Order: sequence, then C-alpha cells, then structure tokens
Amino acid sequence: MSLADRMQKVIRQDVQSMHAYAIQPSAGLVKLDAMENPFRLPPELQRELGERLGRVAINRYPTQCVADVLAALNAYVKLPAGCKLMLGNGSDELISLLAMACDVPGATILAPLPGFVMYEMSARLQGLKFVGVPLTADFELDEAAMLAAIEQHRPAITYIAYPNNPTANLFDDAVIERIVAAVGKQNGLVVFDEAYQPFSSKTWMQRMAAHEHVLVMRTLSKFGLAGVRLGYMAGAAALIDEIDKVRPPYNISVLNAEATLFALEHADEFARRAAILRSERERLQKALAAMPGVKAFPSEANMILVRVPDSKRAFEGMKQRGVLIKHIAGLHPLLAHCLRLTVGTPEENTLMIDALKASL
Repeated sequence: MSLADRMQKVIRQDVQSMHAYAIQPSAGLVKLDAMENPFRLPPELQRELGERLGRVAINRYPTQCVADVLAALNAYVKLPAGCKLMLGNGSDELISLLAMACDVPGATILAPLPGFVMYEMSARLQGLKFVGVPLTADFELDEAAMLAAIEQHRPAITYIAYPNNPTANLFDDAVIERIVAAVGKQNGLVVFDEAYQPFSSKTWMQRMAAHEHVLVMRTLSKFGLAGVRLGYMAGAAALIDEIDKVRPPYNISVLNAEATLFALEHADEFARRAAILRSERERLQKALAAMPGVKAFPSEANMILVRVPDSKRAFEGMKQRGVLIKHIAGLHPLLAHCLRLTVGTPEENTLMIDALKASL
C-alpha cells in the first residue's frame, strides 16, 4: 500500500480537505503581519531571565510553578470572587479544550464573521457544527442575525472577540448584553476572547462575575510573550473545574511558567511598551487618514484594518519594499481589498507608512 493510499485510509476525510493554518515566511522583512509585540527585553532583563531559567528544575514535571502562575495571574487580573483561572498553551489550546469539553451530541459553536479562524477550526476538528454570523458592513454585530442564530441553533459556545480579529474594533455594549442574555436563556456559554486586552479600553473580566455562563479568555502573546505560549481563561469556579478536566496534566512547561512569573513581576515594563504601541496606533491612524483612497477602521488592538483600492498590489508592493503585512481580502467577502497592519515600533511604523504610500 502506498503512503497516499494509507493516508486516504487512516486520516479523516474532513482533515484531508482542510487547509493548515498559514504562516507567512518573514526572513529579511520588517514583520508586521502577526500582531506580535515588537519589543524585546532590555539587555539587563535578558540576563536576569536567562539566569533564572537556568535554575529551573527541568528534570521535574511542572506542578508548583503552575500553581504560582495561577496565583500571580489571579492578582494581576484582579480576579472576581467566586471565579477561577485555568491555563493553556496559548489561548489556541484553550479554544480546542473548550470544543472538547462541550462536545455533547448535536452541539454547535457560533461566532461572528470575519473572526479568528481557530473558532471554526477547533469546532470542525472536534466534529462540532460551526455557525458563522456575518457582521454588518461597518463590522458591527448584526444583532437580529445573531439573536436569530442563537434561537435556531442553541449554541453550546458563542465566541465574542473583544476586540475582534481582524477588524480590531470593540462591539456595541448594549448589543453584547442582549446576546449574552439570549445565550444564557438557551443554556449556552459565552466566551469573550480578550487576546488584545493590553491595547483595549474595555474588558469583561469584572463584568463576568455577574454572569455564571460567561468566560473570559486571554493570552500573554500580545502582552509581549508570544514565544512563551501562555493563555488563561477565567470563569465561575464550578464551570472552570469542569472544563479543566480535559486539560492535559502538564500542558504548561516549567520554562513557560517561569518566564510568565518573571514577566508579571516586571509588568510595569510591559505596560510601558503597551502605552507606546497605543500611541503609535494613533500616529498610524492619522497617517492613514491622510492617504487618498485608504480607509482605516477604528482600532482597540495592536493592529489596524485598512481598505485600499487594490489590496493585492499594495501587499505585493509593500513586500517588495521589505515590509510584511497581512493580505486578508480573501478571508471573507466583507474584507474585500482589506489589509491588516500590525502596530510595530516607531521605526517600523514609519517604514510601513512609507511602503504603503509607495505601493498604492
């Protein structure tokens, strides 16, 4: 039997028909395509972290260090009373674990589109139905369509990215409240994905406590630790206890845990960098507003969605000029001729502005 025949026999048909998560080659380019925090640690903190990681007992399974991370995060996020945290290897793992935990017969996962691709991918990999509800033309929640979909499909999980990826905006609070109430009546869960919280003016972390069916999920990737792979999810203690049962017992490495503890002890340094990126976001918005034919959408994240006359030409032109961004026009009809720009360092942002101007 050939390998192709063997794969045809043993690999799921739906997996064979899927596309893998795409990561663009970025060597030699100014990398502004993945919403990474562009700042590395200053040399003195690099040395301190290196020495600290060198002392970690990598011969032991991670136990106490994970408890220490949970305690540190409890304090950092000011976790409401009656709530609890669980950890994931990035928020991607938490999304997969949620799909696994909620895989009851006939279960559905619902999310607005365009949105983070892993909501749909995790549903399909777990054999769950996924329902995507298109946003309005200005990337707001379509309240009537969302409420109708909730009524019809009774989703086990409804995702609300807050702010949304790739559109970077916060949805209307009054609409969200009505969606949260509707999902509650159907006995489903609402998950607020706050991956971009360091750059956002609002959060559901405290509001969550008033809704036992609401979870808040975050990652430390945008905080500045994308390479560490540490995500966390908060919710009512009894609910988190149930979901945590499907988590692999040692999913967070001792090195990830120690790097996280180190970063939280230096949270003021990371907050300073987030402030710079928020300031740079405003500078980019002003520069984009002055470009003929370019429409930049409001942002509460470390990215800006822009629509240009010819997105393929602009993307290729910027790449030829050494700046890599994300061409997302093909992800959804609402994103026609759209590019997603990551907010970088002041120097990177100047290069990005100049490259975009020259590529229109």
